[in-house]
Amino acid sequence: MELQVGESRTAAVVEDLSRTRIAMYAGASGDFNPLHTDEVYATRVAGQPTVLAHGMLAMGASGKVVTDWVGIGALRSFGGRFVRPVRPGDTLTARATVEAVQVLEGRQLAELAVETTDQNGRTVLTGRATADLGPA
Repeated sequence: MELQVGESRTAAVVEDLSRTRIAMYAGASGDFNPLHTDEVYATRVAGQPTVLAHGMLAMGASGKVVTDWVGIGALRSFGGRFVRPVRPGDTLTARATVEAVQVLEGRQLAELAVETTDQNGRTVLTGRATADLGPA
């Protein structure tokens, strides 16, 4: 696979996030913090307008734009920063942009910037990924 600096891909990675999906993620991850699943706790104790999705749920969904593009086997690293809470009903769109392509130890590596926005265009996550594109 060959990628060019500046090339990008955009994909809707979550449409109308449901409370069920958040609860399922809690079960899969073992993170049962009531901020994610208990409406009364989230609103009355934590002062939030509603429950929040797990940051790693948003990050995992965001990684899909990269793996759908370069293949899951090519992904060497992925990290992110949570910028804004994700809540039930949100729709997330992720964009990956090639920032650099280099050869290291005979392998072609692409460095990608990732930004995920909600349905209002607000950034909810920023991140970076490295993909191994194969022999140089």
